[in-house]
Amino acid sequence: MAKEKTLYSCTDCGGTSPKWLGKCPACGAWNTLVETVAETGSASASKNRFAALAPASAVTTLADIEATDVQRTPTGIGELDRVLGGGIVEGGVVLIGGDPGIGKSTLLLQAVDALERNGFGRSTSDLPPGRPKADQPPRGAATRAAAERGGTLYVTGEESGAQVALRSRRLGLDGSQVKVLAETQLEKILATLDAQKPAIAIIDSIQTVYSEQLTSAPGSVAQVRECAAHLTRAAKSSGVAIVLVGHVTKEGALAGPRVLEHMVDTVLYFEGDTHSSFRLVRAIKNRFGAVNEIGVFAMTEKGLKGVSNPSAIFLSQHSEPVPGSCVLVTLEGTRPMLVEIQALVDSGGPSPRRLSVGLERDRLAMLLAVLHRHAGVACMDQDVFVNAVGGVRISEPAADLAVMLAITSSLRGKPLPKGFLAFGEVGLAGEVRPAPRGQERLKEAAKLGFSVAVVPKANAPKKNDKAFEGLTIHAVDRIEEAMELARSLD
Repeated sequence: MAKEKTLYSCTDCGGTSPKWLGKCPACGAWNTLVETVAETGSASASKNRFAALAPASAVTTLADIEATDVQRTPTGIGELDRVLGGGIVEGGVVLIGGDPGIGKSTLLLQAVDALERNGFGRSTSDLPPGRPKADQPPRGAATRAAAERGGTLYVTGEESGAQVALRSRRLGLDGSQVKVLAETQLEKILATLDAQKPAIAIIDSIQTVYSEQLTSAPGSVAQVRECAAHLTRAAKSSGVAIVLVGHVTKEGALAGPRVLEHMVDTVLYFEGDTHSSFRLVRAIKNRFGAVNEIGVFAMTEKGLKGVSNPSAIFLSQHSEPVPGSCVLVTLEGTRPMLVEIQALVDSGGPSPRRLSVGLERDRLAMLLAVLHRHAGVACMDQDVFVNAVGGVRISEPAADLAVMLAITSSLRGKPLPKGFLAFGEVGLAGEVRPAPRGQERLKEAAKLGFSVAVVPKANAPKKNDKAFEGLTIHAVDRIEEAMELARSLD
């Protein structure tokens, strides 16, 4: 028997090389080439895997194209609808990834059950008897189009149908009418989609699906890319909304080639510690809505429940103010949230440590240098630890001022006043730059009863604005002013 020919495929871009290289020749990424079996007899399929993802049309100008907003069907789970941009889009493809056991399958099972119970993809006569008409959702164009198809379909490749049924009963979804298919072969899944014509299909997970046209194992770069392309083509041609569940690597990125994220319409990431009851769903890419939107969920015995006031879980409940704590108003998509920043400064030694959880470590080192140069606060021989409470990850520079005030408070051993908050970007020259949508941040803080705010001068509201009653706002231009103000408020 002839030995099978092997190739080395890049896990980032899918490029191939006849031998192993430390650097991918296609995209330049390091240590991403893995050994795979060379495909035979499927060259034409590989060339056409992206064919028909969008229908061909004649060349025309933008002004002549009639464009309308896409119709969305709400899932009934408010936090998930927020991240999706309003709901499920006909023919849309969503990719959702997260750590094992974090709740991806639980959330999707709840979502498809809610859609099925609300009549998504069924005519009014097919709804369970006794349901009042007022309880039925409004039927727009997307819902009417979905009614021509057959409801929902849950394709499981990692579990049996009995295991999915047991989970639905644990979640309290008694009498669920969601259709389940335990299958991993792509051709059979596509045949079922064509026969059942569901309005929405869940593929759990894309790493378990394989095509008979390829000889490589399920989960390989070639299989994931090919199967995702075929499912995306089916969604665009038939109008079925498809949700793909993806595994993540130990670095937290979606496993498989990066081309997978480019093919789909929406990419969602599940975040949070499996030992905590709170989960975050973040939109990294969304062709039908805003990116960086987040949904906050709490894991309960009956599944994931949306959290209407997420600021409450990111604020520690101190009976009295403590040193090293400062509240920040961060912006996640269109939602302002209050997050507590905690800092601990302790004697270090010749090699002090700088550690941050939920914030960028390189930015922490930069802020310590600015703090020393422009505010005279030296931490050269101190260990500095910074944490964002609740497991939230903050990437925006508007957290700079709150981090620096928390570090100074811990170093001095003096707590900031009760009801104190701050936000603003700090530059290398010591200036405090404005944060986007500062008025909305301040309104959220005033609504939650905060009394003192330190903000950039450009974000200061007009005088006598009744929206900020009870909130004393101090506008600063430089980091020295902010530090001096914090000392005077002790």
